Amino acid sequence: MERSRLYLVDGSTYIFRAFFAVRGLTNREGTPVNAVYGFTAMLLKLLKEEKPDYLAVVFDKSGRTFRNDLYPEYKAHRPPPPPDLVPQFSLVREVTRAFNIPALELESYEADDILGTLANEGIKAGMDVTIVSTDKDLMQLVQPGCTMLDTMKNVRYSAPEVLEKMGVEPHQIIDYLALMGDSSDNIPGVPGIGKKTAATLLQQYGSLDGIYEHIEELKGKRRENLETFKDQAYLCQTLTTVKQDVPMNVPVSDLIRREPDKAVLTEFFGRMGFKTWHRQFHDGGESSAEETESGGASTPAPTIQLDTSGFKVVRTEQDLARLAVMLRAAPIVAFDTETTSVNPMEASLVGLSFATDTRHAWYVPVAHTSEDAEPQLPMERVLAALGPVLEDPSRPKAAHNTKYDRKVLARHGVHLQGLIYDTMLASYVVDPGRYAHSLDNVALDRLNHKTIKYEDVAGKGKGQLSFDQVSVEAAIPYACEDAQVVVALRETLESEIQEAELSSVLREVELPLEAILADMEMTGVSVDVSLLERLSDELGTKADQLESDCHELAGEPFNLGSPKQLATILFERVGLKPGKKTKTGYSTDSSVLEKLALQHPLPAKILEWRSLTKLKSTYTDVLPTLVHPETGRIHTSFNQAVAATGRLSSKDPNLQNIPIRTDDGRKIREAFIARPGHVLLAADYSQIELRVLAHLAGDEAMVRAFCDGADIHRRTAAEIFNVFEEMVSRDQRAVAKTINFGILYGMSAFRLANEQGLSRRDAQDIIDRYFSRYPKIEAWKEATLEAARETGQVSTLIGRVRKIPDITSASHMARRGAERVAINTPVQGTAADVIKKAMVALHPLLKDEMPEAKMVLQVHDELVFEVPEGQAEELAARVKSVMEGVVTFDVPLEVNVAWGENWLEAH
Repeated sequence: MERSRLYLVDGSTYIFRAFFAVRGLTNREGTPVNAVYGFTAMLLKLLKEEKPDYLAVVFDKSGRTFRNDLYPEYKAHRPPPPPDLVPQFSLVREVTRAFNIPALELESYEADDILGTLANEGIKAGMDVTIVSTDKDLMQLVQPGCTMLDTMKNVRYSAPEVLEKMGVEPHQIIDYLALMGDSSDNIPGVPGIGKKTAATLLQQYGSLDGIYEHIEELKGKRRENLETFKDQAYLCQTLTTVKQDVPMNVPVSDLIRREPDKAVLTEFFGRMGFKTWHRQFHDGGESSAEETESGGASTPAPTIQLDTSGFKVVRTEQDLARLAVMLRAAPIVAFDTETTSVNPMEASLVGLSFATDTRHAWYVPVAHTSEDAEPQLPMERVLAALGPVLEDPSRPKAAHNTKYDRKVLARHGVHLQGLIYDTMLASYVVDPGRYAHSLDNVALDRLNHKTIKYEDVAGKGKGQLSFDQVSVEAAIPYACEDAQVVVALRETLESEIQEAELSSVLREVELPLEAILADMEMTGVSVDVSLLERLSDELGTKADQLESDCHELAGEPFNLGSPKQLATILFERVGLKPGKKTKTGYSTDSSVLEKLALQHPLPAKILEWRSLTKLKSTYTDVLPTLVHPETGRIHTSFNQAVAATGRLSSKDPNLQNIPIRTDDGRKIREAFIARPGHVLLAADYSQIELRVLAHLAGDEAMVRAFCDGADIHRRTAAEIFNVFEEMVSRDQRAVAKTINFGILYGMSAFRLANEQGLSRRDAQDIIDRYFSRYPKIEAWKEATLEAARETGQVSTLIGRVRKIPDITSASHMARRGAERVAINTPVQGTAADVIKKAMVALHPLLKDEMPEAKMVLQVHDELVFEVPEGQAEELAARVKSVMEGVVTFDVPLEVNVAWGENWLEAH
């Protein structure tokens, strides 16, 4: 799953930039609006080109800050803002809020501190953070997961760019400014220390502390000034440090990008005299804003008008009979369920909504408990009347996220048939990487329609009602609108599906798969709870012992889960050489510890402890709590419209990441068991992504290796090291395996050298030899990238499309990331398509010929079945035949099949 992108705009800096960039602009009242115009243009450019998922603009609040308390002369010499700019401050905040973008400021703190705090929170939340600013002070925040973007110059700063521009690393910016001072903020620094000297000192000694630890090595006036102004240097260090812990009451989750308020913007632009923007928003949406939200659409999204007078509630037998007749006669029926829970395995039905067009919709309450609930037809009577319509395969139906509704209905005795459209899946197929394909998001994007939110009818927080407590009067428009929006979305999305030639992906893969996944989720899988509890105890005991071992190796107790304490132990107490540095200190992430483990046993113990505690907290402690009280099984949920490559993922629990290479991970798989008289059968595609790559590239040497049934990694090693296959060493095979898989993810000589303990030169030589032996792979990569640059997208073999807007980005980092996506997606996406097609092909076989056998899990390239023990051999042969023959490649597909009493034995 791709990381969400958080953009934090330094509003204070951009107001001044805009003011001086655009001059002599006033509105009809004579109010200067040049800064407002320039700032708005910057916002629109950012929205169009960067497409943030989360966004905020941060401003300075007038008045003293805590820095003035530390140093009264702070910013004392800064002149007041130009008179023409003063009235525009409030207007800039007004237009920001009209775009539905949070405009944040905080008493006693500067914008920089708010930016630092939100950036810190965003990184912790797993987001990719971009600080939009030209302020060099903010470069100290640049680190993995956080870059700085100067939209004026279209330059993005990661660590190398900061070093190139400033002469120091991002984490040294604080000390750099402390030494040389900052005249704009009236920070004095150390007299006689300028940019070049500050950079030289930091390059040599690393930090301000390092300089003073080696002060005896310095001579002359430089040493004298540093000694004389030591206290001042450390005061300046405090003044230049951007805080990252200011008391914000706005979590980053609240900064999600929202649709602009077009009515408010229309009025604002008219008042400002911005005629082009006023006309465009008045006509339905500003073109740049629409491009931001719609992936480059040249025309505003249409606005649908739902006929709320057509919303009707069904409370009587007569109304119910009329509705059943109308639904049977309708060319298509859109429907939705209202329930008591987001978990379909726990949800009770509260009501049903139906729509046949955008003028007519009905809501049928069945289990409301509100004061206006009566009269209300019994659920049994409603399902008896409308269930046959929902179960009729000849009556076309549409819904959004049908898998949820299908499971709820099934648990109430209604088995949905006749689904011809799912607007969530259609939106996902059109642009899988765009956003979360919720009905709210898709309606805003495709129809320019803001739907009624659940919170609007049920409230928020602790006082939020369950839907059965919501009044029927409030439920009617909420439920009917959802069904009507599905009708409108189907019409809009279908034209895009047809134009992009994606009909077969939707109708032959995704729509049939929805019902299959619903069956799998409802079937669930059994786990041995007692085994999991024993494993949890064992892992806890091992973790405790590892913790004791770590304390003994360190010579003192410390919190293994604290990165700060661990850094102190490793780099100060033990004396290991630190690697990369973050804004909070030296990194102790896994990549760092893996390197340090070659020098000392403590980092290896820490890694082992982390692995065990993660298995315990993620699986052995949690899985028993997820056993359904009625079925006695675990019912994971497969995400069909999340991964941009087309892959499935799972949640509650996530079964994709159970490690198979460690003994403890394998024991967790042992806890997944078959019910009595049955076995679990696992069928796993062998090296499918490499086989797809061989087919796509058409490289004769790689195709021949697969056709020969060779060990592809050993064959590759023989090719690149120029030895006979029988002479390939374990290390050579490991190098070849790393390259074979790494080639899909932009493998560099640097990474290969790090992973295999090679010199950079040797690693590059090996990669060069790889491509000389498999020349068509490199040719395919270049052709794929060129096509992506021309079209802005890539596709899988069956035609699944993924848009890659950053493939021509001016940002080196964004462009490189897009290039990796462009190479990976056709391969991983095609592999995902293959196993999906196999699932679709296998489903009727199981249903019609072996109904006691059930498909229960899908994990990456593997399918798991629960089958009567006596049918295992037959099913194994049938599954292997179907999976290997579901597509025809230039290389054979190979499926490994095995079975046993538990998931581990089935491997």
